[in-house]
Amino acid sequence: MTEIVILALFAAFLGYRLYSVLGRRAEHEEESVPHRFDSGANQQAQSAQPATTIAPAPARSIEMDGLMPAVERGIRDIANADPKFDLPIFMDGAKAAYEMVLEAFWEGDRDTLRDLCDDDVYEGFIAAIDAREAAGETLDNSLIRIEETRIHSASLDRGMARISVLFVADIAAVTRDKDGNVIAGSLDDAIESRDVWTFARSTSSRDPNWLLDETDEG
Repeated sequence: MTEIVILALFAAFLGYRLYSVLGRRAEHEEESVPHRFDSGANQQAQSAQPATTIAPAPARSIEMDGLMPAVERGIRDIANADPKFDLPIFMDGAKAAYEMVLEAFWEGDRDTLRDLCDDDVYEGFIAAIDAREAAGETLDNSLIRIEETRIHSASLDRGMARISVLFVADIAAVTRDKDGNVIAGSLDDAIESRDVWTFARSTSSRDPNWLLDETDEG
């Protein structure tokens, strides 16, 4: 677990479950849902079909501009294995998940972390929360801006899709003691955070959830 667990940001989408925003469309795609993470107002819902009857991903429009060849191959492998995978929706959802998980960590929201993280990442967050609470410390942090969100790597290994996303953000981080005194950081001076988060999902699973599988420094 890296130093990312001491950073936080304001999560506008904390009320949403990860499965509704990260890489998969809702099951009832025929219903128009305003302000979803769909890219563009003209994006139309399509009726679900069995995977065996859907053309492979190269027949669909997948924006690959700017991706390294190895990343592009990984994305196409994932899209071929999961015909409902949508790259723009995934990227919007990854950004929301970045905010949601860190907000939950700072709030000490164990239930939300349990929903969004795999076992190893969850246990790391919980250990940090327990230590913070035992010391009587609280976090008072602010996201100034997210400067960049881009795919760092992508792979499909025996049906397990893993996509790593680089987040570059300016964050003001403050730690307070049990009396409310600042013991670390400053709200006046933001620092640049470069973090690589990896999300994973089995393409054969009926569960649409992508889970946070790993965190690292960028």
